[in-house]
Amino acid sequence: MTVPATTHSTPGCLYVVATPIGNLDDITARALGVLKSVALIAAEDTRHSAKLLQHFGISTPSAPCHEHNERDQGGRFLARLLAGDDVALISDAGTPLISDPGYHLVRQAREAGIRVVPVPGACALIAALSSAGLPSDRFIFEGFLPAKAVGRRARLEQVREEPRTLIFYEAPHRILECLQDMRDVFGAERPALLARELTKTFETLQGMPLADLAKWVAADANQQRGECVVLVAGWQAPEGDDAVSAEAMRVLDLLLAEMPLKRAAALAAEITGVRKNLLYQVALERQKDG
Repeated sequence: MTVPATTHSTPGCLYVVATPIGNLDDITARALGVLKSVALIAAEDTRHSAKLLQHFGISTPSAPCHEHNERDQGGRFLARLLAGDDVALISDAGTPLISDPGYHLVRQAREAGIRVVPVPGACALIAALSSAGLPSDRFIFEGFLPAKAVGRRARLEQVREEPRTLIFYEAPHRILECLQDMRDVFGAERPALLARELTKTFETLQGMPLADLAKWVAADANQQRGECVVLVAGWQAPEGDDAVSAEAMRVLDLLLAEMPLKRAAALAAEITGVRKNLLYQVALERQKDG
């Protein structure tokens, strides 16, 4: 991308402003001040943002900055910034760049030497994590899973043995299929929580094992509406007599590729010292998943 030639001795500042995910009272005083003071607002959807701006009496002009035009239109905002104007970046709801547009504009601004300032506020994944009752000291955000079942299951398989709390966004029309796939890949008893319509009138936070959560959503069509965040407890390695080391799993997988299940489990037990019955059960699960 070509940086506009016209510059100002003091470039403007790009503010990355979080907006409410539902309840308008969640906007911060600082965010309101920034949105009123900047020269231009780069908005994911100007029609959607107009409602927010009108509610708070903000008359600052806005221009679209979404996933379909962000790469091409970034120069438009850079020109204003380099000319000395301050610009605010907002998404339809929550914090920009978190499964929302803005990455390309922020990167372009930083590459051009423009100051980028975060104005923190609402974020659905953090709101859900703070109230889920799952470990929050370490977590991993996977955003939206692939829409098709094959891709979704493949992604879930990649994080099946991830020890950190897992956080996903999901569309309402796929939430049931998503939970069912999580149940099949992670196991029926893995603790999970569905956070739906956070801060809105029909906010729901329901935590239970994945099998029960999938049944609960299947039984209530209302739980298949609105914005969804799914949190899943991280994988815990078996301990004591039920522990199977990564090396034992590697040996078992190699043998399963070459011989019948029963013989593979027996030979893997001889090689690794792990109980044959335990390896047999693990082998059964491996073949079932395969």
